[in-house]
Amino acid sequence: MEVEFLFLALGVAALFAGFVDSIVGGGGLIQLPALFTAYPGVAPATLFGTNKLASVIGTTSAAIQYSRRVAIPWAVAAPGAVAALVGSWFGAKAVAFLDPALLRPLILMLMVLVAVYTFVRKDLGSISTEPIHGARSVTLAVSIGAVVGFYDGFFGPGTGSFLIFLFIRFLGMDFLRASVTAKILNVATNVAAIAYFAGNVELMWQLAALMAVCNLTGSVVGSRMAMRHGTGFVRKMFLAVVSVLIARLAYDTFLR
Repeated sequence: MEVEFLFLALGVAALFAGFVDSIVGGGGLIQLPALFTAYPGVAPATLFGTNKLASVIGTTSAAIQYSRRVAIPWAVAAPGAVAALVGSWFGAKAVAFLDPALLRPLILMLMVLVAVYTFVRKDLGSISTEPIHGARSVTLAVSIGAVVGFYDGFFGPGTGSFLIFLFIRFLGMDFLRASVTAKILNVATNVAAIAYFAGNVELMWQLAALMAVCNLTGSVVGSRMAMRHGTGFVRKMFLAVVSVLIARLAYDTFLR
C-alpha cells in the first residue's frame, strides 16, 4: 500500500511537472524534490537518471506540439542541441565526483538576476528581434547549449528557464520561439544524461515509465495552453516559475 501511494504521489508530481515544463521549463523543480522526498535513501545518481527518464517523453512531446505552430530556428537549434548533448553527458558524469548542492548558491544568485531583469524589462521577449542567424548566432547557441547542457546533466532544476531567458536576451527571440528552441536543446540534454546514467547506475524503470506517462499528459495540456494564450501568458508563467525556484533554492541553501 505504501508503494502504491508513493507511485500515485509521484505520478501527480510528474503530471504537474510536465505541465509547467512544457510552458517555461522548471519541471525539475517539482519532479526531482518529489523523488528525493519519496526515496531519501536511494543514490542521487539513480534519482537523477530516473527523473530524466520521466521527463524526456514530455519534453519531446512539447517540442513536437510547439513545432506545429511555431517555426523552429534550426540554424541555431541544431548546433545548440549538439553542444547541449555533449555538455549534459559530461555534467551527468560529474555527479559521481561532485555534490550538485555546491551549485545552489550560484544558481540562486543567477535566478534572482534573471527574475529582476525580466520583471524590469517589460518588453523582454514580447516581440521578436531575431537577426538573420549567422556565425555569431551559432557561436552563441553552441556556448549556451554547452554550459546549460552541463548544468542540466549535473543538477537540472531551472534548465528550461535559463535556456528561454538566454535565447531571448542574446538571440532576440520572443517567449514562444525561445520556448520551442529550449525544448529542442532540453531533449538533447535529457537523452545524453539518460545514456550516461543507464550505463553506469541502476535506474527505477517501472517508476520512470509511470511518471513519463503522467509527465506526457501534463506536457500536452501545457503546450496547448501556451500556444492558445501566447507570449504574454508564457512570460507570466516564466516569472512565476522562476520566483518559486528562487524560493526553493533559498530554502535548500539557507534553511535546511
